[in-house]
Amino acid sequence: MKILWVKAGGLVPPDTGGKIRSYNILRELAHHHSITFFSFYAAHDNDQHGGLKSIFDRIVCLPLKLPEAKSAAEMLSYGIRLLSSQPYSVAKFCLPETRRRVRALVDEEKYDVIVCDFMAAAGAIPWSSPVPKVLFTHNVEATIWRRHYEVAANPMWKAISWLEWKKMKGAEQRYLRLANHVLTVSEGDRDAFAGVVDPAKVTIIPTGVDIEYFQPLALEQKPNSIVFTGSMDWLPNEDAIIYFLDEIFPSIREQCPDATLEVVGRKPSRKLLARAQQEKNVTLTGWVEDIRPHVARGSVCIVPLRIGGGTRLKIFEAMAMAKPVVSTSIGAEGLPVESGENVLLADTPQDFADRVVSLLRDSSERKRIGNAARALVQEKYGWPRIAEIFAETLQAIMSRAHE
Repeated sequence: MKILWVKAGGLVPPDTGGKIRSYNILRELAHHHSITFFSFYAAHDNDQHGGLKSIFDRIVCLPLKLPEAKSAAEMLSYGIRLLSSQPYSVAKFCLPETRRRVRALVDEEKYDVIVCDFMAAAGAIPWSSPVPKVLFTHNVEATIWRRHYEVAANPMWKAISWLEWKKMKGAEQRYLRLANHVLTVSEGDRDAFAGVVDPAKVTIIPTGVDIEYFQPLALEQKPNSIVFTGSMDWLPNEDAIIYFLDEIFPSIREQCPDATLEVVGRKPSRKLLARAQQEKNVTLTGWVEDIRPHVARGSVCIVPLRIGGGTRLKIFEAMAMAKPVVSTSIGAEGLPVESGENVLLADTPQDFADRVVSLLRDSSERKRIGNAARALVQEKYGWPRIAEIFAETLQAIMSRAHE
């Protein structure tokens, strides 16, 4: 197959859940198919995209001069686009130059299929092109904004979240209908789209994990240590940790006074840094080159998400390392896990704290759940198999388009 893959926000380094999923699927697909990779993203120093030339047949990158996240310049940029029907996460990337570049690629080459990776790229896709177009959704983006709105305490942020929720809902419905086929990463996401498109037009691409890279490591665990991994500039992760510190950690400390929390992930906000400084047993690492030693030395991994969509790769990574995970139901949404068997689920602060404490106090239970978790992902969820499912789906879409 000759594939044009269009992605907003860049691909490398693969340091967010969406980038990790896309990078691994693309890397596997490139072994057997011709891929032109086009991405547009905020210009930055030490851009690593040039290294993708060794993987793909062709790469075309368009660095954009975008304002820094959460800056006054970004608020101005948001204000300028306030009356746009497009949600800001789409409008800020899909500029006229971006659309022209995608159109030029489609005119220059004959592609078998165009993959629009994430909703943020949808505004740049030439939807009128006769080439089959596939929308690869990693989340139900409108659901994420609705959950932001529901948990927001700041009145301005609540208003912004409401507006983005409504705009994103409209954009999702529009692009879902325009696509020849839609890919989701969970049954829940597929069901959420069922009222907009025919379910026969939607295929689930399971979440995967690099089971060779994420293996159990022979490192000594730190007693009563709790670990969270994730990009801390993603608002659902920030909300999860503040929620954990405010509502859950105090109960854990009452039962295990020496319990510690290590938050491993890039770019923690000033708000989160200030909150963590109030706790003597909390560490924010910021960006690290390799999360595996941090996960391996932890006793328990946590995913206290209240906002989300799609699936959380951080759970599969911890499971592949045979680590026990305590998660909210939202945190484990879309994953084929079973509470009490290969993960523990808890949706109230006290239940979450009690499950963490029960694991901290019982090494045999930690081992049992961790081993069951490793067995599950090892058997079914390696990236080569996930890429096979992806390729088979694209082939079927092409066949139907030529009928």
